[in-house]
Amino acid sequence: MDSKEHWEGIYRSKSSHAVSWYRPHLETSLQLICEVAPDQSATIIDVGGGESTLVDDLLRRGYRNLAVLDMSAVALDTTKQRLGSFAEHVSWVESDITSVNLPEHRYDVWHDRAVFHFLTELSQRDAYIRLLTRALRPGGRVVIATFGPLGPNRCSGLDVRRYDAQQLSDEFGPGFELVTSTLEDHHTPAGSSQQFLYCSFRKL
Repeated sequence: MDSKEHWEGIYRSKSSHAVSWYRPHLETSLQLICEVAPDQSATIIDVGGGESTLVDDLLRRGYRNLAVLDMSAVALDTTKQRLGSFAEHVSWVESDITSVNLPEHRYDVWHDRAVFHFLTELSQRDAYIRLLTRALRPGGRVVIATFGPLGPNRCSGLDVRRYDAQQLSDEFGPGFELVTSTLEDHHTPAGSSQQFLYCSFRKL
C-alpha cells in the first residue's frame, strides 16, 4: 500500500473527530500564524491540512490568500463541503508534499502540523526542505508542529520521528533561523496524551 492509499483509507474509515490528531481548533498554530503574519493579505499554505479547521479560523479572521495541501482527496472534499461557498476563497492542492510542484517564492507562511514527523526517510525530508526553500519567500515564516521528544513512536499505523527544537533546526539547516519553540500536550479523542513540539522559523 502506498502513502496515498494509506491516508485515503484512514479518512474513509474514521470521522474527522476520531483521528488521533484532531482538535476542534488549532489554537497554538493559529496564534503563531497571526503573530508572524498579522497582515491578512499574507499568502499562507497549510501542508497536510486535510480535515483541519485551521482554514476555517483563518478565513474568519479575514485571511483570503490561503492554500490547503493534502494527498487525501477524501479529506480535502470533507473540508470543502464544511466550508461551503467559502471554499472558493481557498486554493486546494491534492498531492504528496515530497513531490508536489509549487510556485517559486509564493508563500509568506508555511504551516505544517503533524506531517514532517511522518517523513522517516532522509530522502523524504530532503525533498520536503528543498520544496519549502523554493516555495517560501525570502523572510517568510514556517510554523511547524511535530511529535516532541516524549511523543509516540508510531501514529496511524506508521513509524514517526520525534524531535526537540535543536534537532528540528538541524533538519531545516542554515537557511532557516529558529525563532520560537514550545512543547504542548495534545489530548487525543481516545483519551491519550501526545507531546507536540511547535517551532517558528524564519527563512534567511
